[in-house]
Amino acid sequence: MTVTEQPAPRTLSRFAPPVALLAAMWIVQLADAVLPGSFSGLGIRSWNPAGLAGILFAPLLHANWAHLIGNSVPFLVLGCLVAVEGARRFWVVTVFAAVVGGLGTWIVNAPGTLTVGASGLVFGYFGYLVMRVFAPGRISHRILYALVGLIVIGVYGATMLAGVFAAASGVSWQGHLFGAIGGGVAAFAGRRGPRAG
Repeated sequence: MTVTEQPAPRTLSRFAPPVALLAAMWIVQLADAVLPGSFSGLGIRSWNPAGLAGILFAPLLHANWAHLIGNSVPFLVLGCLVAVEGARRFWVVTVFAAVVGGLGTWIVNAPGTLTVGASGLVFGYFGYLVMRVFAPGRISHRILYALVGLIVIGVYGATMLAGVFAAASGVSWQGHLFGAIGGGVAAFAGRRGPRAG
């Protein structure tokens, strides 16, 4: 009797979506630097119906290299922690953070304000990692999620609070707050409680 070995799951492939999305941000920033004009106008322009399209584009756009660099490390770290649960979960959280964060920014920001950057996603991933401990699921998973959540709060908590309640001039606390809310909502999206039996 022969036993066919099953290929080991490619764990590193789970991290492909956040890495690919970050690479896209860097490619867009490079293109913005070398091509005439600026892509920033494609961001979220508050209270302008045409500016709603910016919800799709704003996370890929950054005001300058310093803005992109500042977002890159937390985006990659928190995004990879979300992606541990798989590509589908990563994209669900990304969409919730982008849409809720974008709509909140569009509604609450001053009319005509232009917002770009991936920080709404960063805050969304943070909100998700903190809130998923309260979502339905196995107790063993929830204990692990609680541990990860505490570490994430310890490393990024003060920065996240400052990003909402003490944001510097020109920084969208609205995008941060609503991105975090979107991530928190995503923690409950599509979750099912443990099955009996």
